[in-house]
Amino acid sequence: MTEDPTFPRPQLRRADWRDLSGTWDFAYDDQNIWRSPAEVTFDRRITVPFPPESPASGVHDTDFHAVVWYRCRVPLRGPERPVAGERRLLLHFGAVDYRASVWVNGQLVAEHEGGHTPFSADISAVAGDAPALDVVVRAEDDPHDLSQPRGKQDWKQEPHVIWYHRTTGIWQPVWLEWVPDVHLTALRWTPDPDRKEVRLQLRLVTPPPSGWRTRVTLRLRGDLLAEQTVALTGRDASLTLSLAHAAGTYDKDELLWSPRFPNLIDALIEVIRPDGQVSDTVYSYAGLRSVEVSDGRFLLNGVPYFLRLVLAQNYWPESHLAAPSPDHLRREVELAKELGFNGVRIHQKIEDPRFLYWCDRLGLVVWGEAANAFLFTSDAQERLTREWLEALRRDVSHPCIVAWVPLNESWGVPNLERDPAQRHFVKGLYHLTRSLDFTRPVVANDGWEHVAGNILGIHDYALNAEVLRERYGSHEQIERTFASVQPHFRNIFTDGHHRSDEAVMLTEFGGLSIRPQNDEQWWGYATVGSAEALLSAYDTLVSAVLSSDVLMGFCYTQLTDTAQETNGLLRADRTPKVDPAQLRAINRRPARSVPGDIVQDIHHDAQERAGTLGRRTLSAEPAPS
Repeated sequence: MTEDPTFPRPQLRRADWRDLSGTWDFAYDDQNIWRSPAEVTFDRRITVPFPPESPASGVHDTDFHAVVWYRCRVPLRGPERPVAGERRLLLHFGAVDYRASVWVNGQLVAEHEGGHTPFSADISAVAGDAPALDVVVRAEDDPHDLSQPRGKQDWKQEPHVIWYHRTTGIWQPVWLEWVPDVHLTALRWTPDPDRKEVRLQLRLVTPPPSGWRTRVTLRLRGDLLAEQTVALTGRDASLTLSLAHAAGTYDKDELLWSPRFPNLIDALIEVIRPDGQVSDTVYSYAGLRSVEVSDGRFLLNGVPYFLRLVLAQNYWPESHLAAPSPDHLRREVELAKELGFNGVRIHQKIEDPRFLYWCDRLGLVVWGEAANAFLFTSDAQERLTREWLEALRRDVSHPCIVAWVPLNESWGVPNLERDPAQRHFVKGLYHLTRSLDFTRPVVANDGWEHVAGNILGIHDYALNAEVLRERYGSHEQIERTFASVQPHFRNIFTDGHHRSDEAVMLTEFGGLSIRPQNDEQWWGYATVGSAEALLSAYDTLVSAVLSSDVLMGFCYTQLTDTAQETNGLLRADRTPKVDPAQLRAINRRPARSVPGDIVQDIHHDAQERAGTLGRRTLSAEPAPS
């Protein structure tokens, strides 16, 4: 099976699926009076998966609507109908914001809470011999509930400061999938470059009968790396596949995953019946790489690595949190790379898995961040924790993700310094995340008031490069900053926390805008008068960060203009404000804190000259699949 960048779940792919995107019936339920599909009066049409607030949906209504309904009729051909004991039919939702109920042919089949994470339903029984599926979705998304994880979605009528139009209801793909009666439901890849092996944990929908097996085949660019068959004795199975033989055949840069060399190991996983017939066939991939923090250094594959990140809202004017098309997800990755960044910090959004696929495939590291609530209540704690666990389970196998960020700038824990309960919650999220994934560092509360974490992420929008040098130039200067400076008027540490062996990074800075016209809506940290001035200011700020003896990375605010927040390096339509080549040259200067950093950039340039990165001219047009 060839790669399919449109498949909504890239690391567990099957050939037999159908995208349900397109025109659906739609209705508002502002009085919250309808309780079943039979009561609903559908009086509108909407294009799924675009939120009704967006122009792309065809509705484009940004008013407050807490409850919405969807309906779609899906004809089924004979071979597509489920067969008891042989073939099942699954209905998948990539994300529905925020609380969803789903009926098929009049029967409730699924309920889910969490606006950024997927859920599914086995609809075989309700589909039966019916000629079609009548799919109805009710989505509830209270715009005024600030204990609900919402990220950058505004609770006011019009976007203000750094918040944007809301995203209600369906905003990621809806799709059908046909699977055998005994099939895989989850995979988890854990790479171990030191031992030259990868571990695969898999789960079946149900414990299989005696005699069933699974066979896993790994290939790199078509060449066989490893193959292993094990007996299936329950729902869960674990395999460790040795790559020691391959490690002796390939150079390190041909086998390990990194942004410079995004090598992916293709995987075929088969579930085999006792008679030798294959019941289920799944296509996946893994990346062999390690990431850790040790003695104040960020290490990728055991080598100090300087992170050059850009803050990415991944928000489009025409479709809001939803991407306008799968091609736009690829283009967003290409844009960041073309500007010379080696990674993105996805901000207050759990991004579409297809975006992570392109980061894996093209080579861009990612900080995976939760969408936070704004109040601290028991409901808020439970909601964020539940959704964060679902995000970890969904995305843990993507090699591009090199750090987890459950909280940003004390959002949802606004009294962190004075409330021990809030501090325990932050520490609990850190330890819970590390217990579920010990292979990545965790930034428990990025930017402010650190009480736990492997990386000290600092947000500092000082606009004088000399101020940045004085604050972060050396170990002594950073210790003085920790003790006596409050960047952005917030303490860096609280609850007696202090730096031990964490890596220090400037994870938000810059935020420069070109001075707006008189009638232009604008919010930002500072303005400059022209594109030339923007490039010059960017140069001086980044140069100051790169001159530090201590900093192991930066994250510039931000990649694109987003609504009224016009401090992007690109406009909202993804056209550049300054020469991309000049930005790229600035971003690729060596970092003083990482010896040999310039060698990495030279290798990267050589790879581009060889044509292996697939770079294209910067433009607003999406890349072809």
